[in-house]
Amino acid sequence: MPSRKIAIIGAGKWGQALYHAYSQNNEVVIHSRTPKDIENFVSLDEALSCEYLVMAIPAQAVRGWMEANFDDRGQNLLVAAKGIEIATGAFLNEVYGSFVGAERLAFVSGPSFASEVQKSLPTALKITSTNTDLAQIYADALPSFIKAYVDKDVVGAEVSGAYKNVIAIAGGVCDGLNLGNNARAALISRGLVEMTRFGKYFGARRRTFLSLGGAGDLFLTASSQLSRNYRVGFGLAKGKSLEDILEELGEVAEGIPTTKALHNIAKKEDIYLPIADEVYKMLEGKDPLACVEDLLND
Repeated sequence: MPSRKIAIIGAGKWGQALYHAYSQNNEVVIHSRTPKDIENFVSLDEALSCEYLVMAIPAQAVRGWMEANFDDRGQNLLVAAKGIEIATGAFLNEVYGSFVGAERLAFVSGPSFASEVQKSLPTALKITSTNTDLAQIYADALPSFIKAYVDKDVVGAEVSGAYKNVIAIAGGVCDGLNLGNNARAALISRGLVEMTRFGKYFGARRRTFLSLGGAGDLFLTASSQLSRNYRVGFGLAKGKSLEDILEELGEVAEGIPTTKALHNIAKKEDIYLPIADEVYKMLEGKDPLACVEDLLND
């Protein structure tokens, strides 16, 4: 495959992991708002001069960043964040789509902890776009330790990528309360049904939720301490305050704003989302054990 000139925008753990991955076979630079001591760290202008961008900006910051910083030079964008905008309920394809045409947008999903990608451990990802040629370019540019699949169901990829973070918070609560493997398995299974229901409401395909970006990512993030969102739920179950948990994490846990966005959408559209609803109530201060009991009785 030909080498590509790629810029990673955002140098958090996931941005740096994608920088590591794409650097194996391509000429890659990286930029973030805060300067980092990373090889090939460049100015925003130099990053935006690349034909292929990888956008690793937290979901809630995307619109503001694009309005303040994006200079449209015909670049293609691979969106690496997962979430739903709280203020508008918009999916990221809609947020980015107000700045760039859909044919220039692709989305990455799948079970992929940044720390393991950084170690070049075997990983499988899905690159989704309405423009499958573009998705294939981003897929082919990945290194041999990453198996990449291409798909067209953008809404399905977005919903599953965002929703699994909410279920991961619930998974952390399950383990934090020592409820056992049976309970966690039941929770994840119900979570898969719930996020499929939500995605179908917005036109996603059912099979997307049984793929890498759906079930694969859900199973991973809802059952591992490596997941930031899982650790949020685990901490809440142990009686820690949300503020203390986030301070310990030192990173964005996308499941928190996504839970609030789902709550707003469900209320507006009258969609039945029992797990997301209890996670929302817990984030608002409800006792985690009471949330579990109410979920069991629902």
